[in-house]
Amino acid sequence: MKRAITITEVALRDGSHAIAHQYTTKQVATIAKALDEANVPYIEVSHGDGLGGSSLQYGLSRTDEFELIETAVAVCRQAKIAVLLLPGIGTVKELKQAARLGAKMARIATHVTEADISAQHIAAAKELGMETVGFLMMAHMAPVEVLVHQAQLMESYGADVVYVVDSAGALLPHEVKERVRALRESLEIEVGFHAHNNLSLAMANTLAAIEEGATRVDGSVRCLGAGAGNTQTEVLVAVLDRMGIPTGIDLYKMMDLAEQLVAPILPKAQEITRDSLTLGYAGVYSSFLLHAQRAAQMFGLDARDILIELGRRKVVGGQEDMIVDVAAEMARPKAAVGEGGVR
Repeated sequence: MKRAITITEVALRDGSHAIAHQYTTKQVATIAKALDEANVPYIEVSHGDGLGGSSLQYGLSRTDEFELIETAVAVCRQAKIAVLLLPGIGTVKELKQAARLGAKMARIATHVTEADISAQHIAAAKELGMETVGFLMMAHMAPVEVLVHQAQLMESYGADVVYVVDSAGALLPHEVKERVRALRESLEIEVGFHAHNNLSLAMANTLAAIEEGATRVDGSVRCLGAGAGNTQTEVLVAVLDRMGIPTGIDLYKMMDLAEQLVAPILPKAQEITRDSLTLGYAGVYSSFLLHAQRAAQMFGLDARDILIELGRRKVVGGQEDMIVDVAAEMARPKAAVGEGGVR
């Protein structure tokens, strides 16, 4: 199967954020099987925050993630199951368990300036015989030269691919181009790109990355991902086909599974709302969306104000506990005025 561009489908991991980590084994079996039959080469499955992510801080999973991974592996004939791991949230123990269950790719994710914490996990994944991806999140928060250095670290640890990850959906096309170009000129390994659609730029940014030499890109069927979702896989397949770039994926089957299997499980249509737009505008981690909305409701605030403040403070992925703290702090003057009025 000729593939000029290799697509990893992330709806069964990134999309977990959008449904508050409530995937069932039946849903994962049905969707993974259909993706496999459409010739999608890699399907990422885990809690939205990766292995070990099910917690009060990040959100409890309805189903144990290892059951979901085992289920996906069992129904796929050609697709390889990928897992995400953020060092500190997930450990080598969970990585080994995922490998035992049949996961073939490990995507080791760190904040864009913290690649040094990925060495142990990248080495462990390689020892387990897994294809290993370095995943540099929140790539908009670092200058290009810093990104290059961090990517070189991941390459030196043994990563097979390094991704530029636009976790906030904040990058503009020219910024994607300069980042991917710099990595292509500095690395011997493949370069990938992961987009979010908060500024309606996921497709444009993905094409910009491909134009600069990225050969691995992510997509989420029906745009099912955190925030406003990712680059919509079936649309990406259609666009690349129009451009004469083979992905090896069956477009009609992708369209059908998006319509018949994924759309019915969405709590609401995946669209750019005022809050998800604010994520991209403020440069805030896309998985903060539901957390910020809950905090806004709890403290009688506008979720946009919370997200803007989180962006001003440069809060990063993994600091979800700070969302409530920030909201409580913002609500304090308002409460004081209310109390004063009573007196």
